[in-house]
Amino acid sequence: MKTIVCFRSLVRHGVCLFVASAALVLGGCATGPASPSAAPRQISSDSARQRSEIALAAMSLLDVRYKWGGRGPATGFDCSGLVRHVFAESTGRTITGNSAQLAAQSRPVDSSDLQPGDLVFFNTLGPAFSHVGVYIGSDRFVHASNERTGVRVDRLSNSYYAKRFEGARSLLD
Repeated sequence: MKTIVCFRSLVRHGVCLFVASAALVLGGCATGPASPSAAPRQISSDSARQRSEIALAAMSLLDVRYKWGGRGPATGFDCSGLVRHVFAESTGRTITGNSAQLAAQSRPVDSSDLQPGDLVFFNTLGPAFSHVGVYIGSDRFVHASNERTGVRVDRLSNSYYAKRFEGARSLLD
């Protein structure tokens, strides 16, 4: 039943399943960083599978309402609550903290080497790392945006988010 709900939500949002699947499956095959001196991250097949599960879990929550301090699909999510729930459901890991604390717990990732399941951070309220989302591939991330739109997909290249982007980090590998 959850798969049907996820599928309907993806179709409703115009997310092409082929592109989303290709991005998840081929995420480890993405082109390397722009800098020739930096080596791309090596992603094992187990890690790639886990990353795909994280991205799919995030996408399955599209349209769930936003609620400040929210921690579950029944009550709604704020941005860090969404990340905590996605990681608990897809990896069994319990993570805690707000978006700034999640940034402190994770390791930096070069934005040119983003993989599905990485976290993307933004300064939307003034303090550093005040917003977080889950990268799903192809310049897209899932996040609990606001009370009007709830959980949604946006592009990192969207001018609003591009101006506020503070970096990518990972709780994996």
